[in-house]
Amino acid sequence: MAVSELDENDRKALLKDHPDWELVNEGKAIRRTFQFDDFSQAWGFMSRVALLAETQDHHPEWFNVYAKVEITLTTHDAGGLSMRDATMAQAIDRLV
Repeated sequence: MAVSELDENDRKALLKDHPDWELVNEGKAIRRTFQFDDFSQAWGFMSRVALLAETQDHHPEWFNVYAKVEITLTTHDAGGLSMRDATMAQAIDRLV
């Protein structure tokens, strides 16, 4: 089944619902940076996100240095943002 890319109104609604995320890659992705107290907290968070990703079969692009985790969400099959990204952002937001 094809995954549809969000239109401009849907992208605006996504950002309104998740104000800590920002549009990147010419509106094709969203990104959020998380800062933790130490590496163990950052790694634990990444482990919880990994379990969500497996459950949703939707895996983030991410970057980690010590206590900082940067997550980018996009749906390659849709050529940009989709409802899969909105669902994943919501699930990640609930972890913090």
